[in-house]
Amino acid sequence: MLASAGYVQSLARGLSVITAFGAEHPEMTLAEVARATGLSRAAARRVLHTLVQLGYVSTEGKTFALTPRVLELGFSYLSSIELPELAQPHLERLAAQVHESASVSVLDGEEIVYVARVPTSRIMTVSISIGTRFPAYATSMGHVLLAGLTAPEREDYLRRLHPEPLGPGTVASAGELRAELDTVAGQGWAIVDQELEAGLRSIAAPIRDREGRTVAAVNISTHASRVTVEHLRRELLPRLLDTARAIEADLRHH
Repeated sequence: MLASAGYVQSLARGLSVITAFGAEHPEMTLAEVARATGLSRAAARRVLHTLVQLGYVSTEGKTFALTPRVLELGFSYLSSIELPELAQPHLERLAAQVHESASVSVLDGEEIVYVARVPTSRIMTVSISIGTRFPAYATSMGHVLLAGLTAPEREDYLRRLHPEPLGPGTVASAGELRAELDTVAGQGWAIVDQELEAGLRSIAAPIRDREGRTVAAVNISTHASRVTVEHLRRELLPRLLDTARAIEADLRHH
């Protein structure tokens, strides 16, 4: 990518180091950070030492890890938008009605990011909290958010897609997902059956702004052992759509 005149290389390097850490790499050595970011060892060392001094990274021996202070970066974003605060009471009402977990997420690149959530039971092996990310192609909210992209944006995403089999129902190809997104765009909601993880079923609907653009998605997640796909569609979808419309109304007023 060509840098613009206002491009700050040191900031870009710092962010690349922060985002190199994750669930698969919670701790890394200097060499591993350099390899993950494409930086030289000298550049990676300078960035890491700066982040350590600022409190965003800790070090023990030869390994480095993020500190909880990194959460401040995400909280700064969440506090700058009204959606989580507006959506929370609606999610609480929905979860109480259906006795299942309800969430709101936004699209960030190729992933969804949870910005509001009301859990009622743990149905995944991975715990979900605000800021949790999942691949958009394997989630009901991801399907809704991808379906809300413009045609060029959606095709650009599909060209880069190489889905991994995360669950027994994960889409196998870009072509399969393209057909699904066309369906979702037409009907205005999405059901995912064990695509992200075995046993997990969910249904999602878009949250649109006053111009009709999809800005977020709301979902209900259930366990396949107690809720059928037909029950999702017949019993839970109407309540989910009502919740989406209520959140949209609050967004318009604000």
